[in-house]
Amino acid sequence: MRAFLATCLTAGLVLASPVRANDLADEISAYLDFASYTEGVIMVEQLTPDILPDVTFVDTRNAGEFAEDGIEGAVHIEWREIVDRLDELPSRGMVVVYCNTAVLSTQAMLVARLLGRANVLVLQGGLAAWTAEQGQG
Repeated sequence: MRAFLATCLTAGLVLASPVRANDLADEISAYLDFASYTEGVIMVEQLTPDILPDVTFVDTRNAGEFAEDGIEGAVHIEWREIVDRLDELPSRGMVVVYCNTAVLSTQAMLVARLLGRANVLVLQGGLAAWTAEQGQG
């Protein structure tokens, strides 16, 4: 009897996996159909002094890089942890994720947006762009 139940459970999981994958593919496709080329992106220049106090910055780099430097007041959520720690992102207001160059943070932003957080933006050019802009100011 146990063998039969185990077989049924295994078969159910195997058959359910493609359905979930197809649902995910459909969600991603729907997102991409409506996303513009600049969807989810903010430029350093757009982060003007009047809006900065209301922005939540999230550093998506590893712990060592976060400890070394970053944007003052940023929260640390490594890009690979975004799914498990999504509830730590404010659901309202502007949330700007960044890494060194925007490669990893773009992945975090896309995942957050696919999970319903339309208020998450990626800092175009990452910390490098932020630092360069601050040096000019």
